Amino acid sequence: MAATIVIPARFNGPPDSANGGYTCGLVAGLLDAEVAEVSLRAPPPLDSPLDVELGRGRVSLYDEDRLVAEGRAAELDLEPPEPVDPDAADAAARAGYERWSSRHPFPTCVICGPAREPGDGYRLFPGRLADGELFAAAWTPDRSLADADGLVRPECVWGALDCPTSAPIANFGEGPPAVLARLTACVEAPVVAGRGHALVSWPLEVEGRKRHAGVALFDADGSLLARARALWIELRL
Repeated sequence: MAATIVIPARFNGPPDSANGGYTCGLVAGLLDAEVAEVSLRAPPPLDSPLDVELGRGRVSLYDEDRLVAEGRAAELDLEPPEPVDPDAADAAARAGYERWSSRHPFPTCVICGPAREPGDGYRLFPGRLADGELFAAAWTPDRSLADADGLVRPECVWGALDCPTSAPIANFGEGPPAVLARLTACVEAPVVAGRGHALVSWPLEVEGRKRHAGVALFDADGSLLARARALWIELRL
């Protein structure tokens, strides 16, 4: 029998499709690689079996005949900034909440949607730090995201690495929304549910409708737990 995966409806991004980072994390989990690069080719459906195709160091995800995502081993040349503690990240997020939430294109997104309830959604609302380029959000992972040992499942960590990278490059109602097209990530250490963490994101480059940004996840002691580079595409309207 061919392998399949199903993305639960809880992990949506736009209302009718899955969160890109969570989907990328599921694909990355099928690879034997420290760093994985996953490209999204079509909106991933929710609560629907998706076929997995493995071969030649790559993995592809299909919705019937439609290619949804594909992943491969990669390298990640990304130098993280200095760590930010969860309290400072929370202060930045509170200060930036109105900007983040007032014209959010997908308010029910499981990662950054202001319409999601605490414990159900991640409620990550990155705000600008004092230096002007860095954004930060505090994250205390809910225990529903963890395995039996209390460690956040890797695909759930990938989800947290998604939306914060939009903060430095998003239009926030002043132009077309952007969607995640590719995420290259490395989870370097376990993430413990129920503990405070900080996510720090920053812009990298802009090429027309393509926007690149980085993100790093730190624990309360300042240890680097994960990092990622994201490519977002501004939609044509």
